[in-house]
Amino acid sequence: MSERQRSDHVDRVLAQWRAVQPGADVSPMAIFTRLYRLSKYLNRSVASVFRRHGLHDGEFDLLATLYRSGQPQGLTPNALRHAAVLSSGAMTNRLDRLEAAGLIQRVPNPEDRRSLLIRLSDEGQKVLLGCLDEYLATLHEMQAPLDAQQKQALAAGLRTLLFALEEGNND
Repeated sequence: MSERQRSDHVDRVLAQWRAVQPGADVSPMAIFTRLYRLSKYLNRSVASVFRRHGLHDGEFDLLATLYRSGQPQGLTPNALRHAAVLSSGAMTNRLDRLEAAGLIQRVPNPEDRRSLLIRLSDEGQKVLLGCLDEYLATLHEMQAPLDAQQKQALAAGLRTLLFALEEGNND
């Protein structure tokens, strides 16, 4: 049976909505309900990878942001918060956990004595790089059902949606 002939959970949900609300345009659910369900599968899979490396959800993102920033002196908490799209309270809690685990360091900012920089420790880099291969392998496995053209089309469509949402949310 081809992909076009198969029905997934969301197709059945849409059919139910159309039956009980025939005048409602439920077509956006075709995209966003699938994204929501996909995010649940993705979160479950990557959280498992992170746990095996002693990380909680979201901590990998902060370590990876520090690593890929190319700033060995570190980033300000605000720059890191903005890159990770977190509230200041959530950022503080994650930074506290990462610092207690010895994965980051808070160091004085040489350009502004009133602020600190967040820097990846040697142990933090070791944990991040140890986790990275397994994380990437998990992502490759999850996208395996897509051919190259589907991957490009999906990435392009999601980029368009994300750009519009990020443009409207200038935190």
